[in-house]
Parts: sequence; structure tokens; C-alpha cells
Amino acid sequence: MMMIDCHQPVSFKERLMFFCNFLQAPAQVGSITPSSRALAKQMMKPMDWERAGTIVELGAGTGIFTKRIDELKKPDATLICFEKENRMRSRLELLYPGVLFHEDAVELVRVLTEAGLGQADGIISGLPFANFPQQLRDQIMEQVYAALKPGGIFVAFQYSLQMKKQLQAVFSDVSVKLVPFNVPPAFVYVCRKEMSVVSKKYGK
Repeated sequence: MMMIDCHQPVSFKERLMFFCNFLQAPAQVGSITPSSRALAKQMMKPMDWERAGTIVELGAGTGIFTKRIDELKKPDATLICFEKENRMRSRLELLYPGVLFHEDAVELVRVLTEAGLGQADGIISGLPFANFPQQLRDQIMEQVYAALKPGGIFVAFQYSLQMKKQLQAVFSDVSVKLVPFNVPPAFVYVCRKEMSVVSKKYGK
């Protein structure tokens, strides 16, 4: 089992960038400060890093989770990150040249298909779903479900339990864990796609 290094602090520059982007687009950023090391550690735990060949990150932000994923994934695994804010995405493209970056999570299935990757083993999300209109939440969740392999996992954090009902309508296996050592405290949702192709909402 690979060890998770969560001891490197978030830099002042990253915090300032995050705060400035929050002021400009609070609905997209969702928080005034990047995620804590405790939250990053909890977000990484559910993934089977030895087996995951394709990993997706939604809402990469300043790269708190991107860095952990890049450290933990196998050398031959593929990481695809989505970040809508142009400056954040451009900065991460320079820091992680081996990662595939895209803008819109609604294009998730298309991006995976065009890259010849099929479906993902896991999707890790920092998207502020509570700030999105319901139609956009539905579109992204439909993409997430379709993009996951049977048995794949979707890990997301939120600052409330608002998304619990919708996630339970999509995934039959949903667990929630509170991470108190974050500002503000966060809930981590771990959702696993059924091994069969039948879904409660989005299955065909």
C-alpha cells in the first residue's frame, strides 16, 4: 500500500490565488481557502492506487489534490484534470506537464473517449455542487456515472449534506465521513458504481 504524504503546507501564494479567484467567481470556486492536508488525505484513501489506470479530477483549483494524485498514481496511469478557471488551469499545466487538462466537466465522457481511455477507475471531485444550479449538477452527475467503470469510485467533498440525496439516487453504495480539521469542516462522499450495468437513475 502506498503511503500518503500530506505534510507539505499550502503556500501563501496558493492561498492568495485561491482567495482572489473566489472573489471573482465564488460560485465556481466555492471556498475562500484551499483544502486542508487532512481533507486531502481523506480524499485519497478510497482509491486503489495500485490498480487505477485512469483517474479523473474535477475542479483542480490550485492543485492540492492534483499533487497528491500525481504522487500516488502508478507511473503508467493517466490523470485527466478539469478546471474551469483559466489562470489556475494554465498554472497547473506548467507544473504537471504529464497530466491532461481540460476546462468543462460536462465534457468528461467525450474527453475520455477522444483520448482513447474508455472509462475511469476513479473520479475525485472538488467541485462546489451546492453553488451550481440543479440542471448543471444533473449534467455533471450523469457524466460522472457514465465515465466510471463498473466498480469504479467517485469521491467528492462538500461543506454540507445537500448532495447526499442526489448521490444516493445515482449510486447504491454511498458513505459519508466528516473531516473536522478543514476550514470550513467538510463531508467526504465515497460513491461506488455497481459492478452490473444497472443504475438507479443513469444506467441504461
